[in-house]
Amino acid sequence: MFYRDFVEHHQDRFEDYSLLVFKDKTLITVVPANKVEHTVYSHQGLTYGGLVLSDDIAFSDVLKSYQSILKFLNSKNIVTFEIKLLPKIYHTLPSDEIDYVLFKTEATLIRSDITSVIDAKYKLEIQSSNRKRGLKKAKTQNLVVTEVSNFQDFWDDILTPNLRATHQVSPVHSLEEITQLKTRFPNNIRQFNVYKDDKIVAGATVFETRHVAHVQYISANNERQELGSLDLLFDVLIKDIFKTKKYFDFGISNENQGQNINEGLLSWKESFGARSIIHQCYNVETKNFVKLKDTML
Repeated sequence: MFYRDFVEHHQDRFEDYSLLVFKDKTLITVVPANKVEHTVYSHQGLTYGGLVLSDDIAFSDVLKSYQSILKFLNSKNIVTFEIKLLPKIYHTLPSDEIDYVLFKTEATLIRSDITSVIDAKYKLEIQSSNRKRGLKKAKTQNLVVTEVSNFQDFWDDILTPNLRATHQVSPVHSLEEITQLKTRFPNNIRQFNVYKDDKIVAGATVFETRHVAHVQYISANNERQELGSLDLLFDVLIKDIFKTKKYFDFGISNENQGQNINEGLLSWKESFGARSIIHQCYNVETKNFVKLKDTML
């Protein structure tokens, strides 16, 4: 279901080149991917990517899947395969097989991003005076945090105006697109708004997976410092709504293809007790499938 919906959602933006790997007649590996000239990407429409593996797949079959993918791409005159690795907090099971086969095929690290994560087992006590002061303010402002099914208030009144004013860009997802995604994945895409006197003042869009609550969008109006709206919102999200998740992921703070870090943004995320993990992207030459020969003795 997810795979089909994902391809349909991105069909107008990308030339789909997604791959399926079977062992006998059993599907063991899926690669959501798109093609641009002589490069295949694991997919440019995804924040995270790589090879999606079945739960019971053995290492030898991961190696053969990867080798088969490179060999197939090479036969189709695809020169390079760009792979985004899935951060390990999103793994259902221990799974570093791809790290090893990337090493064997001499893949080149082309981008590293820092993403800020709270581990529910080892939550740090908030020390930031700004966060404590903000939460104290919020509790005197009669703010209300509410989960809503409609994204329009947040998109039209908060998120889009802020992105245009600050960065001269629009959200990656249009209002129509995020609404469509919510329809397809009602339990995984959630919107939380903060209201003062029935007027929206802040919000966050959360993509929820089995173990992780990932904040896709965060924004507030220009009264956020006076109201403490984001402090209240994240206090509720972290300590209440998603308290049973293994990880709370604030997302990356990088700019310029990973070369720079927005220091203020990163510091703000860390002030909630988040710490950094890496999100990496590699290029591998498809001809290097031959380097996997005789790996297993």
